[in-house]
Amino acid sequence: MYQIVPGGQVDQTASVGIGGSPLKKKLSRDGRPLVVAGMLGCVLVLAAIVSWCYYTASLRKAQLLKTELLNLNKDGFIIRNQAGAVIFRMAFKSGTLDLDSCSKQGSILSCARSDSGKLNFFVQTVGFKDTVMCYRVRWAELEHERPVEHAMAYNDSHWIQGEEEPLPFITSDVYTNRNAFGGILERYWLSSNATAIKINDSVPFHLGWSEKDRTIRFQARYEDSPYRPPEGQPALPELSYRVCVGLDVTSIHKYMVRRYFPKPIQAPASEVFQHPVWSTWAIHKTAVTQDKLLQYASDITKHGFTCSHLELDDRYTADYGDSPTPAACLTNLPQTASGCRCGPTPFVNYDSINFAVGVERGLFVRELSGELPALVKWWNGIGGILDFTNPEARDWYASHLQMLKSRYGVTSFKFDAGETSYLPRQFSTLVPLTDPSAFTRRYAEMALPFHERAELRVGYQSQNISCFFRIIDRDSVWGYELGLKSIIPTVLTIGILGYQFVLPDMIGGNAYPNRTTGNGNGLPDRELYIRWLELSAFMPAMQFSIPPWAYDDEVVEIARKFTEFHRNLVAPKVLELAGEVLNTGDPIIRPLWWIAKDDEAAYKIDSQFLIGDDLMVAPVLEPGKQERDIYLPAGKWRSYKGEHKGPMYLTDYPVDLDEIAFFTWVH
Repeated sequence: MYQIVPGGQVDQTASVGIGGSPLKKKLSRDGRPLVVAGMLGCVLVLAAIVSWCYYTASLRKAQLLKTELLNLNKDGFIIRNQAGAVIFRMAFKSGTLDLDSCSKQGSILSCARSDSGKLNFFVQTVGFKDTVMCYRVRWAELEHERPVEHAMAYNDSHWIQGEEEPLPFITSDVYTNRNAFGGILERYWLSSNATAIKINDSVPFHLGWSEKDRTIRFQARYEDSPYRPPEGQPALPELSYRVCVGLDVTSIHKYMVRRYFPKPIQAPASEVFQHPVWSTWAIHKTAVTQDKLLQYASDITKHGFTCSHLELDDRYTADYGDSPTPAACLTNLPQTASGCRCGPTPFVNYDSINFAVGVERGLFVRELSGELPALVKWWNGIGGILDFTNPEARDWYASHLQMLKSRYGVTSFKFDAGETSYLPRQFSTLVPLTDPSAFTRRYAEMALPFHERAELRVGYQSQNISCFFRIIDRDSVWGYELGLKSIIPTVLTIGILGYQFVLPDMIGGNAYPNRTTGNGNGLPDRELYIRWLELSAFMPAMQFSIPPWAYDDEVVEIARKFTEFHRNLVAPKVLELAGEVLNTGDPIIRPLWWIAKDDEAAYKIDSQFLIGDDLMVAPVLEPGKQERDIYLPAGKWRSYKGEHKGPMYLTDYPVDLDEIAFFTWVH
């Protein structure tokens, strides 16, 4: 039986398998969203594939630009510690890297282009044991003679550093130029967060800083510079250095010293550690005479003092550079003195007899043309400066020193000057010097035959010369600018640079009339003199020039007390540490952070110091004070006034005028 559908309607669902045209119409209307969705899905899948490829490529590039704990980008690099914290930042200030030119092979990550052209850039990872990781960094321009500059951030660390717009990093007389870098230099910086930098010898190196950016600026350039490229090579600058990271500041410094600094062969004579040096300079200047010298020597004995030797600082020749004439000190010294020390310089004045000899034999540093001797101005006139790259000049100079020693009985020498800053801006030497400070090293080597009692005031890669290194002259003032307060920071700095046999300047300073705190009688302030004396007693060696008896009996008594103190307490400990220096290079006079590596307060202390690890000294360095604040690092410390457990501050710790505060670490 059939059912009749009202209105003649047909069941289109039943008709699908019969005619076909209604189905096509249905797909044309309802299938479009499916097609669009399918196409969109394909696009999304393709995009995902592209994104994944880009991500993996980026990941590979990120891995490429990472070596160990160093991450490189176009503007610089950072170094992290094992915990992931950033401990070092270096920015490329003179150009940016083209990262597409970078590649990695083994431990070396290199790039071939910067934004200004071709270069040779690489970072090489060099690991040592489990405690030290080093990175060799080199940026060498291949097309342009423009300077290369990298800037190291020092926001969260404490650095031993110079301060200026980038200047040639050469040895300089800081007494003459207070903004210079000084006479004892090394291309080495140490950070409180256990990182260290050593600049390569080949770099035409300039150092500066930016207080605004809180960065230290390392720059390589030949333009407007005393550096010269190796003979026959273009003036394309290269900045290369090594950054090393360790577990703590003390251990990384020990690693750097053992690897990069030469060690002294032996310690100077023990008598110089034990007994004071007495100099004629501050008391007599150039007006020293035979009678004055003999009276000075007699007074030392009369007032009950000992003497390692007398120092005839000036005027042992008629003209500067001449052969010496016999001096009374050489034959008539009291038995308390072991001998006399004279003060040669590298200068031969043009009005001396030996100037003509030097010109004829070609012994002097020459003008850039190489024909005429270069005249230089120094504090005692104008003359030539001996060319210590010339073996004949070295032999001539050494023969005069040996003649003084053998004919007149001179014990040793105070080698004065030697700073590169005394060379003319443009000069010529027999052996070309690409680094002008190499002149300082050549001069310092002249002290080697006399090392037991010799004294130098300059050093550059000269740690192996086993003599005393004297800090530059001090003014007779209290402050930081070459005054009493400057002594501890200076001694600590040159100790970190590897020069451990330190001779502080004369007790009380130079006593120049316009640079002396005093009462108008020509002597340094009495209180200043006493506090200077007390500090010097805890240094490796003591040096008098202004005698204690120039004041009064109380000062003489205090001076005798502290020279005895130095001989009986300080010298034995210093001599023990001096023996260790030959193997380790570790400082004798140490900063507090040496034993307090994680103590932020210890890094900021510049008025206290350690002798070894267990004797801490805190002198009074302020006028009118008989007390001072003292910081004790962690541990148990004992003074004659009692025992204290650190870390802690002792506020207004009493220190009488004839006292110095010192503490012994209790094991």
